[in-house]
Amino acid sequence: MSGVSPNGEEIDEHLKKFLEQHANQLQASGVPSIYWQSLFVKLKEDIYDAGESFKMLCYEMESDDEETDETKDVGDDGEEEIPNYKWMIEATKDVQKDDSNSIFLIDHAWSYRLEEARQHLQTIPGLLQRMASLMAVSVNGRSNPQIEDDILTEMWKFNQTYSFGNFERGDKNAMPVWYVMDEFGSRIQHSESSNCRTVPFFWTTTKMAYTLMWLTEDVENGDEITRDYIENEEDGDIKKARLLAWEPCDMKAVSYKQEEPEMEYFVKYSMTGTSPNFDKPFPGLPKDRNVRIFVEYSSLKDHLTDKRFEIVETEEEADVIWTFKSWKDFKKLSEEMPGKMINQFPSESVMTVKDLLAVVCRRVSKEEEDPDTLERNPDWLPITYNLKTELHKFASYFQHREEKGLDNHWICKPWNLARGLDMHITNNINYITRLPDSGPKVACKYVEDPVLFFREEVGNVKFDIRYVVLLSSVKPLKLFVYRVFWLRFANKPFSMDHFDEYEKHFTVMNYVEGGINLKQIHYDDFIPMFEAQYPAFAWDGVEESIFQMLREMFEGATALPAPQGIGHNPQSRAMYAVDLLLRWSTDKNGVKVIRPVLCEVNFMPDCDRAVKYHPFFSNDVFSTLFLDDPESKYVTQLL
Repeated sequence: MSGVSPNGEEIDEHLKKFLEQHANQLQASGVPSIYWQSLFVKLKEDIYDAGESFKMLCYEMESDDEETDETKDVGDDGEEEIPNYKWMIEATKDVQKDDSNSIFLIDHAWSYRLEEARQHLQTIPGLLQRMASLMAVSVNGRSNPQIEDDILTEMWKFNQTYSFGNFERGDKNAMPVWYVMDEFGSRIQHSESSNCRTVPFFWTTTKMAYTLMWLTEDVENGDEITRDYIENEEDGDIKKARLLAWEPCDMKAVSYKQEEPEMEYFVKYSMTGTSPNFDKPFPGLPKDRNVRIFVEYSSLKDHLTDKRFEIVETEEEADVIWTFKSWKDFKKLSEEMPGKMINQFPSESVMTVKDLLAVVCRRVSKEEEDPDTLERNPDWLPITYNLKTELHKFASYFQHREEKGLDNHWICKPWNLARGLDMHITNNINYITRLPDSGPKVACKYVEDPVLFFREEVGNVKFDIRYVVLLSSVKPLKLFVYRVFWLRFANKPFSMDHFDEYEKHFTVMNYVEGGINLKQIHYDDFIPMFEAQYPAFAWDGVEESIFQMLREMFEGATALPAPQGIGHNPQSRAMYAVDLLLRWSTDKNGVKVIRPVLCEVNFMPDCDRAVKYHPFFSNDVFSTLFLDDPESKYVTQLL
């Protein structure tokens, strides 16, 4: 492949380097190779030539959304605010899809991470005005905060997204980037029979992102240019739900009832795993010497002082392997290491992956849905939908709640991340139905009436509670809870507004940049403070409801064998962290009560605070799990 750039410079070597760096990206995005050389030239020479083949038009809309014959050409700045107009892109000449030059660069008018959106509108000169014009947000006689709110609502009709590489635990740089194409790109309308495609493209030379547009059909002068906003979605109902931002429709005819997924749904999470060979009996840990422990977690290792244990430096020497790595080969463990134990169970992802957690917890449901509140049992599990596989059901449920005038705020979370990363709270269905574009998410009903804690220096704030649970056995089910619990507090008073204000609605402050104030209260100081604030609610009663939730969670998670549930394995033991909120509710007699609400379950939780304030933590955990010795330890057996 060779060629000459517009200024006559030979590009062979530069093109070769460009393709070495970008061919995989272009192939993954489906960009035909016929365009690659022209793309390189246009990037190198900064050529935006779509205006030579296409123009922006707007049609005035009647009140019933019928188009009139009046059209208006709009310049490249797109700054004129024109209400009740439909925008479109029209070809100004015949353009052939097989013309190697028929690939076009589209600039990005705004790129941001969602937590930065409001700040950008407030601080980047001209951005507020440009976005208001592009999104047809009225500005006349309105304050900037009002305009900001409308832009943050309307932007989901314009947002596109990309991310750099794979998510890494705790890596904020891997969070999705959202962007709005310039006025030209944003005016390309949706069609099921589209004639062009657009994809994001990152040019490593300048470290800039663009959108690439190319034709999939030949077009003639006067043809409208359209793209399919939702590509490669075969399920008709899910596609309708994903298109709600642009094509509102009534989804209530779709059943929102959730069924237990088929086996294949669980298998995909354990495709690389193997099952134990139960023909190889587990002899138990040695009783004639100290138990040798290999621990990757330094905080646990440094505080493991029980003389019945001996710390070793390799897995080969160990009787017990306590590792961060996800252990997959349980067959090998049983056949080649029959005397060793591991700190994981087969298919424990049914608890630690958020969409699976909701599935297994629903197994303990005992009652039908309340027809007035649309709430379901168990009452400690927020209504949760997988936004990839159940988006159509979610849209139906959302609209049913809307019809009844029920609160419709939801918190959307990636199914595979913790620490408050990439979480969103909103009652905007367009926002929610667009979020799956940035990766798999679950939507959980947001707790609008949490039990709050009064902080003298702040006011009434949200808080959550972390309990550590110890799973000793699946058959029979044997479960302990660590009686010491940990608390996290929001830093600003709670109210049902400003959902992009992290310190108001979230409690995870220990990973936030800039050293945001981390409020810490010891559990045995918290209990009398809580009872003083809520004298009608003894902590013992609240905690028993939490313990009952934990029992039911693990009963549901072990009700079916792996991969549909946590698998039985005599060589397995595990520690999990369960995060929960408290909320106000009423019992069957209408009496006000406090109920727990499950947030998430984490494998290998951060134990730095645990061992710092409770140096006996490691000894208690390891003796309970591996010596079957819970006596005089800070643990309570639940099952």
